[in-house]
Amino acid sequence: MQITVSTLTVLARGMLAAGLCAVAGSSFALTVYTAGPEGLMKKLAAGYEAQTGVKVDYFQGTTGKVMARLEAEAANPQADVLISASWDSAMDLDKRGWLLAYESPNAAQVPAQYKSATYVAQGLSALAIAWNPSSNTPRPTDWSDLAKAPFSNLVNMPDPAQSGTALELLSGLEAANGPAAWTLFDALKANGMNLAGANAQALNPVLQGAKAAVFGAVDYITYGAQAKGEKVDIIFPSSGTVVAARPMMVLKSSKNPDDAKKFIDYVLSDEGQQAVAQTYLIPARSDVQAKRPKLAEIKALPDATEAERAGREALLKRFSELFGR
Repeated sequence: MQITVSTLTVLARGMLAAGLCAVAGSSFALTVYTAGPEGLMKKLAAGYEAQTGVKVDYFQGTTGKVMARLEAEAANPQADVLISASWDSAMDLDKRGWLLAYESPNAAQVPAQYKSATYVAQGLSALAIAWNPSSNTPRPTDWSDLAKAPFSNLVNMPDPAQSGTALELLSGLEAANGPAAWTLFDALKANGMNLAGANAQALNPVLQGAKAAVFGAVDYITYGAQAKGEKVDIIFPSSGTVVAARPMMVLKSSKNPDDAKKFIDYVLSDEGQQAVAQTYLIPARSDVQAKRPKLAEIKALPDATEAERAGREALLKRFSELFGR
């Protein structure tokens, strides 16, 4: 499927052997493993500590690295709270019985499709085309434009083996378009599209002018770059895109379940959701204002079905083979 704990054991062992570690210290009372903006996690940790007096230790990484670390520590769990960039990872852990049931009172304004008995969205993002307007290429309007001659060898894509959101995009396009999606993927490969690591690694060459566009850019990262003065446009394709919810959950193995629940409460509080909005994510709560286009302004592909999610491991294998991975 998706990036799951079961498929990343080998990766986890390799990463831990290489010395990946948390920000660290056994003196901390709460441990959070998170994929996403590090600046956001710093704000949330500081705000939670100021409100509760409980310090937070956190490990920051891509969804793949976070899930791999969680798997590697299965015999001796360290994390209390997990924040992932992949909704599928929460569903997978829930099915495995790893999650503690908890519904925060602050989740009342979170739409039903973005919460369950054991996990809830922190915020949402959408996948887009990030385009450098100084690249001497025509402004794209849809995914298929990036498979055309003007974009030959000028397109990056986050590697779906490392980016849960990139895999969700492939899956959404396949579900919506059937065989035509693979015609597009073949054309992108033939046009020289490059798989370039995780999301930031795919975007940086576009900001630097070495590439013209990212296929499947995470919008909040691109909005953040734009806010810093980078010349980059965020384009939501006319045929539709995937909206990716970022789930938060308390692990059943948590040694501090009460503090972990309070952390979920804090992230969904007015203050926590304002911090989410400041990073250009769409807040999970519908009553908190976003600093970028709202969901209603983005043409979203249908939510993934159970069958679609079940087919993601095979999809990833086929796509990786197409690109020689």
